[in-house]
Amino acid sequence: MMIINLIGLVLIALIIWWFWLYKPSIPLELSNEDITIVVNNGVYQPSRIKVPADKKVTLHFLRKDASPCASTVLFPDFDISEELTLAESKPIILPAMSAGEYPFHCPMKMYTGILLVE
Repeated sequence: MMIINLIGLVLIALIIWWFWLYKPSIPLELSNEDITIVVNNGVYQPSRIKVPADKKVTLHFLRKDASPCASTVLFPDFDISEELTLAESKPIILPAMSAGEYPFHCPMKMYTGILLVE
């Protein structure tokens, strides 16, 4: 019985680590042009994107993951919510932004990313 409880605790710890604590080491991308973000295997690739301040930005989301959570991307700071169709590129135009960090994520925050504006 003790072994079963221990296995259960380990599995709970792994789930918490994977969904809320794990931060993939995907390199930061600097771009003045359109950026393609691939939604696959539980992550946005790239998940950290650096863009210039005070310019409109177009992000193209390419959804390859059939998970229902991957079907929507939210930009809470801009009140933007967009549906992503499987295997199709979806352009999302963001307004000119002041310097700062702007998160984007799926409705359950299982897929997360940061837009760094400098």
